[in-house]
Formats: sequence, C-alpha cells, structure tokens
Amino acid sequence: MAPASSKSVRFPLRPGKGTYGDRCVVKANHFFAELPDKDLHQYDVSITPEVTSRGVNRAVMAELVKLYRYSQLDGRLPAYDGRKSLYTAGPLPFPSRTFEITLQDEEESLGGGQVAPRRERQFRVVIKFAARADLHHLAMFLAGRQPDAPQEALQVLDIVLRELPTARYSPVGRSFYSPNLGRRQKLGDGLESWRGFYQSIRPTQMGLSLNIDMSSTAFIEPLPVIEFVAQLLCRDISVRPLSDSDRVKIKKALRGIKVEVTHRGNMRRKYRISGLTSQTTRELSFPVDDRGTVKTVVQYFLETYGFNIQHTTLPCLQVGNQQRPNYLPMEVCKIVEGQRYSKRLNEKQITALLKVTCQRPQQREKDILQTVHHNAYYEDPYAQEFGIKIDERLASVEARVLPPPRLKYHDSGREKDVLPRIGQWNMMNKKMVNGGRVHHWACINFSRNVQDNAARNFCHELALMCQVSGMDFAPEPVLPPLTARPEHVERALKARYQDAMNIIRPQGRELDLLIVILPDNNGSLYGDLKRICETDLGLVSQCCLTKHVFKMSKQYLANVALKINVKVGGRNTVLVDALSRRIPLVSDRPTIIFGADVTHPHPGEDSSPSIAAVVASQDWPEVTKYAGLVSAQAHRQELIQDLFKVWQDPQRGTVTGGMIKELLISFKRATGQKPQRIIFYRDGVSEGQFYQVLLYELDAIRKACASLEPNYQPPVTFVVVQKRHHTRLFANNHNDQRTVDRSGNILPGTVVDSKICHPTEFDFYLCSHAGIQGTSRPAHYHVLWDENKFTADELQTLTNNLCYTYARCTRSVSIVPPAYYAHLAAFRARFYMEPDTSDSGSMASGARGPQQGGRSTRAFGNVAVRPLPALKENVKRVMFYC
Repeated sequence: MAPASSKSVRFPLRPGKGTYGDRCVVKANHFFAELPDKDLHQYDVSITPEVTSRGVNRAVMAELVKLYRYSQLDGRLPAYDGRKSLYTAGPLPFPSRTFEITLQDEEESLGGGQVAPRRERQFRVVIKFAARADLHHLAMFLAGRQPDAPQEALQVLDIVLRELPTARYSPVGRSFYSPNLGRRQKLGDGLESWRGFYQSIRPTQMGLSLNIDMSSTAFIEPLPVIEFVAQLLCRDISVRPLSDSDRVKIKKALRGIKVEVTHRGNMRRKYRISGLTSQTTRELSFPVDDRGTVKTVVQYFLETYGFNIQHTTLPCLQVGNQQRPNYLPMEVCKIVEGQRYSKRLNEKQITALLKVTCQRPQQREKDILQTVHHNAYYEDPYAQEFGIKIDERLASVEARVLPPPRLKYHDSGREKDVLPRIGQWNMMNKKMVNGGRVHHWACINFSRNVQDNAARNFCHELALMCQVSGMDFAPEPVLPPLTARPEHVERALKARYQDAMNIIRPQGRELDLLIVILPDNNGSLYGDLKRICETDLGLVSQCCLTKHVFKMSKQYLANVALKINVKVGGRNTVLVDALSRRIPLVSDRPTIIFGADVTHPHPGEDSSPSIAAVVASQDWPEVTKYAGLVSAQAHRQELIQDLFKVWQDPQRGTVTGGMIKELLISFKRATGQKPQRIIFYRDGVSEGQFYQVLLYELDAIRKACASLEPNYQPPVTFVVVQKRHHTRLFANNHNDQRTVDRSGNILPGTVVDSKICHPTEFDFYLCSHAGIQGTSRPAHYHVLWDENKFTADELQTLTNNLCYTYARCTRSVSIVPPAYYAHLAAFRARFYMEPDTSDSGSMASGARGPQQGGRSTRAFGNVAVRPLPALKENVKRVMFYC
C-alpha cells in the first residue's frame, strides 16, 4: 500500500540521461545565479494594529528602514516578504527590538460625514530573531547530494530578488507589470493590457537559475467612472435610465475597485467601492451632524464644494461599510491606476490580449534579454547586499531531436503508412486504419441562414468524405434534415430522435450519429445539445458551424471525418511500432495508459464545482482508443475524489467503485486481458501539490486494483504533465533553417533533460509539436512514481510517439493525448451542470430546487456538490469528447 506519510515517499531519481535522437543546442530563458556565501538571518515581524494589505506592511517597513537603517540596523538592507518575515545578510545588533512608525494615510478613513483631515497612522513594529537560514543545504541539494529542496533558503533568495521590482512595478503573483514596460493596449469594456515579466528562482542541474519570461495581463483603465460605465454598457448613459441588468453589470464590474475623487482639487482621496445605491443621486440624503440635520447629496456637494452634479438620475457609488455608508456621485470619481482585473474576460478581450502576447521566438528572446538588462541585477542594492550575481546570458542547453514515429493507415489506401515531416502529415491517399460504421444517421439544422437544400448538400458532401476516408457511411440520412429553432433545442432533439427510432427500431437498429448545424454565435445552444445527447438520449453528435457549411472546404470535411470516426468507435491511425510490438514497456504485456485532469471554474465564480476527468486506453497493443469518465467535485479541489469509492448499499453491503475500477473493467471487456502495467499521465498539478496528489491518487489506483482481485497490483508509473510553466526554448541560431520549423520555433521532438531540469529527479521538457504562431511552450513531464523502471529514452520516446496519435488532427500535439483527452472531457462536462451552476448562460440560481431531477448531492467537507448527470453507457465507450 502507499506509504502514509509524505516524508517516506521519495520521487524517483533520474535513471540517467537520454541519448536517443539527433543532438543539438538550444537556449533557455534561464539565467545562472551565483549562490552567495552570506550568513543569512531570518527575523519575525509583527506589526500592530494588524493590516491585511501587504502594501501597507511594506510601506511601514520601508519607513522603518529609511529612518533607522544606519542608527539601529547596523547599516543592513533587509528583504521583507510583506507579511511576517524579514531577512538580512548577517545579524542585526539585537535579538529583539520595538519601533514606533508613523505613516501618512492615502486612503480615506471610512467614518461617516464626507470630510475628514488626512490621517496619520501609528504602527508598532516588533522585529525578533527567528533563525539562521542555511545556504549549505541548498548547495548540497544543487550538487545532487541531498534529496529535498531546502524551500526556506530558496524563498529567501526569491524575496531578495523581488524587493526592487516590487517597489518599481505592480506585482501580480510571480509577475510584475507596469505601463512603462511596453505600450498599453485597449482590450475593450474599460480594460487595457499591461506588459510585464515573470520572475522566479529555480534549483536546476546547472545550479540556481533565474527564470524570466515575458507576460501581459488585463488592468482596469484609469478612466473617470462615468466613462468606464459607458464603455461597459456600450452606450451613452445620460440618454435613458439604467435597467436592472445594467445595474447588476456595473455593480459586478466595480465592486472592490479603488477610486479617487476629483472634486476637491489636490485632495485626491482614495476609496474602495462596496456597491451602488439603490436610489438615484437626486433621491439620496444623509445626516450631516449629530443633531439629525439631513441634506441631499446634490445640495451638500453644491454648498460644500460648489460642485453642480449633472447626472442626478444615476445611482451613487457606495464606499466604506454598510453601517455608515459614504455616497459618492459617479462623476466625481476616477478609477485609480494599476488595478489588475482578475475576473473572466470575454471573447473579444481574450482575442485582443492574445494579439499582444503572441510573439515570434526571436522577438520574445530579444525582449527577455532586454528585460534582464533593464532589471540591472548587478546594481540592484538588494542583490548586492545579499551577494547574488545574475548572468545576463540565456543558458545554452544540450538537447536532442527525437525522430517521428511511422504511422499505420489501412492497406486498401494508396499510402499504407506515413512518416510525418516536421510534426505534420495529411490524409491524402490514405484510409483510416479502422473505419467506423454509420448506417443510420440524422441531421438537425438550428441555423436560420442555412436552407434545407444547403443542409442536404452539406450532409451529402460530409458523408462522401467519411466514405473516402475509409468509413462505412450510409450516403443518405434516415430522415431528411430538420430545421428547428435554437430555443426549442430539447423538444426538437427528442422528437427527431423518436421519429428516427420509429423507423429503425423495428429492424433492431440504433441511431449511430446526429449531425447538427449551428449558428456561428450560438450561446448556450452547443452545451445544451451535448448535455441532452450524451446524458439523456445516449447519442453521439457532430456539430458544424454555419460558416463551414457554406465554405465546405475539403480540409474542413476531412478534419470533421476524423472526429466522427472516433466518436463512432473507429481508429484513425496507430503507431507502426505498436502493431509490430516494438514499444518498450508497453508492447511486451497488456498495458493501460490513463490521462487525468481537473478543471476549475473561472475566478469570480465562487460556487461552481471543479470537474475531474479520467480517460484510459481501451485497446492493446495499439493504445489509441480512450474511454472517458467525468465527475463533479468540491470547488477548487485538486485531488480527484472519485478515483476510488466505497459506499454502503442496503442490499449488497459494502460496495466499491470509482473511475479507475470502471475503466480497468472496460479495458478487460474490450481486450479480454487484465492490464499488467499502468501508466498514468496527470495534468494540471502545480509543484506545491506533487506530494499530496501522488499520495492520494496512487493510493486510489492501488485500492481500485485490489478491489478487483486481492493480489492484483500491476506496477504503476505516475507522470505529471505541466503546460503552465515559464520555461521557453529557443533555437541556438535563428537563421539556421535546419534547426527551426516554419514559425521559427525549435523542431518538434526536441527534448531537454539536463542543465535546466531538476538536480536529481526524473523530469524532462519535450516540445512535441510544430509551432503555428507565437513561441512554442514545451511540455514539462515529471515522474513522481515509477515501478515499471523506465529509462529516460524509453519514457521520452513513448511520450513523443504518443503525441502523434491524437485523433482530431494530422499533427503531433503539444501534450500527450491521454492528458489532452482528459482535458477535453472535463471541459465537455462543464456543459452537463445544471444551468444555475454552469458558467454558461444566465445565473438563474434558485430557479430549480437543490435536488432537481432527484439526484442526491454529495458533501465534501461542508460543501455539497451536485453530481453530474450520468453519461449513457454507449457514449462512455467511445471518444465522445473529441
């Protein structure tokens, strides 16, 4: 069984470095950092009265250092984390000392009344010796002579190198942004993008490395509030009064945002918005003194400031607390610069942001070098104080380019197999290795612009393409295409399904496929349709947008055929090496490959659950068909709860189940064999959660195996796949055409397992795909458990080869397909949620009862999570999520 305590688990050591493939050199955005030999001290800081804002804490500490650095701190320049810890290079001349600090307050003291003199705030700061931070262990770890990373020492160095940029720029997570680091771009609806950079210190084989990458994010434009609201609602707000939905939109967008007032000359006092008033400005009044004298807001502003309020029909902004509310007319407020927008962006804004961040590799490399130079670490007083030196050159790293695998197609095609070139190939003269059969199908058209004959014509062409590609596809549908209105989606689907079944059920047949034509902008229609088909009717469907129906390009039809084939249980291609049983540690005995992912709701959606998805290969030796399962779990829970489940059944007593068990059983049904090896690719886990995820999920895998047979324990290899990291690889020479693809990126199959990788553990970067635009992001694979004893070459080659088996296109993809499929399945399941918890559509919460549909809810901690509607059995078995 899995060890109970995390300390007794060791991630596997690197089994040596890979040697396979063509050797080359790439550059990485890692900058060597010399380890200082300073005597680091840590001090505990307590500031009273306590404040939650790190900004205020930093201001207090900055004031303290300014006043007392030379008189009481021995001239030392401390690094401060903004909370409870202070670090110095060498001891302070006291074990503990108390300081009194006065700050001028820039934010309004939120009392009643509308005037107050600018306050001074008094703070008491106690600095007390805590420990000596040890750099010796860090040096040992980097040299590979100690297994655990000394987090404390790394954190100190990280904080030291963040001091200066934190003072200069706006920090967000591990990145820094500023309007001066590149031009601002408007994103629409009152937002703009700021450029910035990501910075983090990492332990690597070459020693300490500073990882620097370019970054952009959305900030709120520092507009007058009136203008911001006009942009948000896309109209002149003085024309007609605000509707209820307008008010909700404004309130959502403005809550928590800081504004400054403009009606008092130089007194630009700042406030945080807590809400909108329910009355308009002209209806509002408030007590001005203790005797109960009441004035209207309009009258007060005229008498006190000589300010004539124009927009009297708009609500006021409410600032401060509910007990003693403070009302500010919108027109005297301007949004304070430098506030990041963390809520969900709309399509238009995402497109605009991507346009800014998308950079060719050569340009990105230039910007990164410029950033490092601009940051001038050599004259950073904090880096100097702590003796940290940063090399200003990109790290040169040895890499290898793995060859592409040969892919098998059907023997009846002109080309029976293919060797992809630079990560891509096509279906010309090839037939799917296993064409699925579609004897009975139907079509529904939800697009007003597509006439019946256009729909018929499109279906005919698509059926033809499916035939040409190697499927057994009936040329005509069971019934002619039906045109329906999007708002009647459920009625239309069920009626058409019944009509079709009435014709084919007497012959003992099922409906194999539904083709659906959708408007280009279809709102929640797509999701509703998938939910009804997959959890209600048990039907696989292929959606096509109106624009494609009109264009009807061959390339589009060929791509759709690839998707249809795997949805009806076919296979598009398989690895030649799989068929000839030449894949190490897969071909020698029945092996199942899992992919798993958890997707979390967007920030700002506090109640929706997270969704876990697990897929597993259902064929051996081919390993290309993956069945998928999905499950809802507690909000932002990263561990997959339903991998293994035990519950009490009144009839059957103790029952076991869960996603792993179900997929192992279906593997045995499909192949006739029990898996004798498990390879588990887990996506979306950050470094901080490696231990937790491994302990919990490996344990679940083992329990699931044991629940099938007492001594059934196939060996497990558990690999985490990460796309969300900031390592980028660049060609050593951008002008050497042999080392780059068409987009200027490194070649697909480039693998790196030295220098910038972990000092001792088994990890590697693999860029398995050809770039299209922007700079390719290599996937990072980190092995957390390996009972199958893979060599570096074996795991790197298997992973790279699998990337060529992704069903939806004829190109190698950037992460291993099982992980990709799990991501697609989890994303699909978002649409299965009840309308009041889903991200799409309007938030009609409370409109349905909590037990809608009679499904029981399940509690984790204290949060009940409503389970997703179950997938129909026939849908589960195929790649419905493609």
